[in-house]
Amino acid sequence: MEGIKAFLKRKNIEISAKRYGIDALGAMAQGLFASLLIGTIINTVGTQFGIGFLTQAVVTVGSGEKAVAYTVGGLASAMSGPAMACAIGYALQAPPLVLFSLITVGFASNALGGAGGPLAVLFVAILAAEAGKAVSKETKIDILVTPLVTIFVGVALSAWWAPAIGRAASSIGGIIMWATELQPFFMGIVVSVIIGVALTLPISSAAICAALGLTGLAGGAAVAGCCAQMVGFAVMSYKENGVGGLVSQGLGTSMLQMGNIVRNPRIWIPPTLASAITGPIATCLFRFQMNGAPISSGMGTCGLVGQIGVYTGWVNDVASGAKAGITSMDWIAMVLVCFVLPAVLSVVFCEVLRRVGWIKENDLKLD
Repeated sequence: MEGIKAFLKRKNIEISAKRYGIDALGAMAQGLFASLLIGTIINTVGTQFGIGFLTQAVVTVGSGEKAVAYTVGGLASAMSGPAMACAIGYALQAPPLVLFSLITVGFASNALGGAGGPLAVLFVAILAAEAGKAVSKETKIDILVTPLVTIFVGVALSAWWAPAIGRAASSIGGIIMWATELQPFFMGIVVSVIIGVALTLPISSAAICAALGLTGLAGGAAVAGCCAQMVGFAVMSYKENGVGGLVSQGLGTSMLQMGNIVRNPRIWIPPTLASAITGPIATCLFRFQMNGAPISSGMGTCGLVGQIGVYTGWVNDVASGAKAGITSMDWIAMVLVCFVLPAVLSVVFCEVLRRVGWIKENDLKLD
């Protein structure tokens, strides 16, 4: 046993919830952001502003009826599997040959995982990366052995596991979305609070939404919850942190408050209560939906990605005929759910807690 522990330590293989559930998951979200999400944004900008370079095909793969034309955004989106796998390998501190070999692994697991591809990539890329790290530089023909082991393990697991993982993730996401349609009030609260809390925790709400393919009403509730956390913390801590804190939390991440939350968990109450209110308002009153990329559901106001995702969904729905047009009520819903209500509710709840002494001066101050 000691020998195994020594080997794992020497190969930098750390089997822990932090390494796999926080580091790898968070990196996967960044890889997805840098490929699928950016590709979606590029396509939307090109279409809405009539930018020819962004709407015209830059490369065509294949010939005849099987030919597939890709725009700039399309190319970025098509590389989501390799991007996620490489990001995971980077988070696991994989050596170069392992990292580069994960490109193939990511493509295979994402393609075979279908709608639940991101979750398949997470599991398969972790195991393939660790297998590659285990054999890295253990032989004199490392340049052959390491890529062979990494790719073989990754592709074999992709063929074996990815379809089942993809179906499971898609089913869970489908159940959540079905339940939200059936019980929009209660599920609006549940989804909004859970995804919002996940956004502030050192895990990736974006990766969770992407893995489950969370769209529709459930996606709208997730957006509401994330916005409540980000805008809520940004506005209620304005006194302590000023404009810099407002921007870094409101357009960056509410995760910056984790240190303060550990010191005084009660500061988490106002934005969480706000999310419990904005969630059902989004689902019941406005029927607020996310029909863009699922990853956008877990981004909140980070770079306004959540709002861009909602807008992209509107555009897609109009193009497909599912929606007659973008109405003033759509914009009112977005402004209220994403910005106004989170700010007002969080400040009100925070002021109440300040008066009863649960939140004190500088409890929300960022280091």
